[in-house]
Amino acid sequence: MTPNAASASSGPNRRSFLASTAVAAAAVTGGMPLLAACGGSDSGSRDGTTSGKAAKKILPAYVASSAVQPDIPSKNGSAMGFTAKLDVDTLKTSVPKKLGKGGKVTVMAPFWGSPPKQNNAYYAAMNDLTGVDVQWRNQDGNTYDQKLGAVLASSDIPDVVVIPGWNMTGRIPSAIIGKFADLGPYLSGDKVKEYANLAAFPSAAWQRSIFGGKLLGLPMPAPYVQNIVPLYRQDIFDKEGYKVPKSADEFTALCKEITSPKSKRWACGDMKWTAFNTFGVISGGEKSLGWTVVDGKMINRIETPEYLEALEWTRKLMAAGYVHPQFRLGKSQIGDPTPKFTAGEFLIWNDDISNWYGRQAAQMTQNPDFKVWGMDLWAHDGGDPTFWAANPASIFTFVSKKASESVIRDVLAVANVTSAPYGTKEWMMTNYGVEGTHYTLKDGLPVKNDKGNNEVVNAFTMVASLNQSTIAHPDLPDYTKGMVEWQQRVGSFTKKSSFWGLQVTEPSRYTNLADNFEQLEDDIVRGHKKISDMQQAIADWKRKGGDKLRDWYKKLLDENGSAAS
Repeated sequence: MTPNAASASSGPNRRSFLASTAVAAAAVTGGMPLLAACGGSDSGSRDGTTSGKAAKKILPAYVASSAVQPDIPSKNGSAMGFTAKLDVDTLKTSVPKKLGKGGKVTVMAPFWGSPPKQNNAYYAAMNDLTGVDVQWRNQDGNTYDQKLGAVLASSDIPDVVVIPGWNMTGRIPSAIIGKFADLGPYLSGDKVKEYANLAAFPSAAWQRSIFGGKLLGLPMPAPYVQNIVPLYRQDIFDKEGYKVPKSADEFTALCKEITSPKSKRWACGDMKWTAFNTFGVISGGEKSLGWTVVDGKMINRIETPEYLEALEWTRKLMAAGYVHPQFRLGKSQIGDPTPKFTAGEFLIWNDDISNWYGRQAAQMTQNPDFKVWGMDLWAHDGGDPTFWAANPASIFTFVSKKASESVIRDVLAVANVTSAPYGTKEWMMTNYGVEGTHYTLKDGLPVKNDKGNNEVVNAFTMVASLNQSTIAHPDLPDYTKGMVEWQQRVGSFTKKSSFWGLQVTEPSRYTNLADNFEQLEDDIVRGHKKISDMQQAIADWKRKGGDKLRDWYKKLLDENGSAAS
């Protein structure tokens, strides 16, 4: 809401936490042989599918929240938007009764930055609000997968474990099925109505939480539209008379016009992920999303001509010298390009939509002429584009199978508070802490102080966050409007692939089949490898198991159907 305040954007994810320009590959692989999701048959077995009538028995009922009404309703899969300032004195209550029974609950979650000490004013206030004594085992988000694997392989599992989709690699999905409690007895059907904020989770998000035929996770709902925006320096564009491109050729011509190494200015950063979108490449966000039926045939994204065309176009931008030199380095050497963007050394940047507001807000006081905006995604040939949907949830909270009923109910009590919608008392406490202790009101907006910035960070929001995807920046209402409407325009051209919304666990023999593709993509873009090297890698992938995996996915779809609509 302000530069040091909590953003009510569309839920935490690795991209927003790390300001990454890359899409995290949430490789859902492991030892279970089939799908745990919705689709066709009525079987609900551990190694089969959960779909049709069986899924309906498992999924919680949906009851829309009436606590607040957005200024901009959701459309075409977008977040909903709030542009008006909150009247802090008239915030509504979404949890009228404290549901926690005072028990102790340990939570392990990824954390970015330095976690505060356990006994701090924010944690104490949240524990009082929820009625639960939450004890944190925060782990470094950058190395979370290593810690996660070790913990799940041990007998010492915390009561609650948060697992982002991008960490569901190797055998972690099978560990999820074996190590965590079935939440169905507490949430399925009308049972969820005891927890009104959880009942407002979209059914598609809950569907993603079915593993091995059981409702094992609390999902973090997210918009299904693409989150990578080509941000650009609109202030410099306006000053120099640059026009926003509407095709790949126009973008290339613009890059040539902008780039002047002698003046220490380049056009853009690495544009690979924008290229994947504008060339209509099937999603690479999760392994299952990379498969879909085209013209009656099951294909993988890497087999499409658009995949190679996008890589070649991105390579040409790099080879022509239009990309800032910092992006030509390996991932471990790139560092944070923000200062270069702020200084105007490059003008266009693949970035997460959450950073559209953030990059502007950070410059509001010291650089009032600074303006960053988001380009609409175009089709490479200038026609109508085709984009591919992301999954409606990608971060999940699990409860240990060893947890007692009282612990499970205390966890749900916490989640019911932390998932409160934007503009409620519970949301304000979760995201800002205690007024006077963690924040003060300035011109009607909550502004965190140093204590708030240190204590009220990414902890409780990892248990559950915002039951409806939301963007709210009342200090910059035009940016809220711009971000939501960008999502809505992208959403109008977005398709759902055959396995959208399903929780897929591939057979373990295919776990490492596509491990090296992202590195090879980057090597090609930077000129270290050739397109022919990718063509050879695709042929090897088919021979080593890709064709058999295709058959596996085809059978899966034939037997269970698609959840996409």
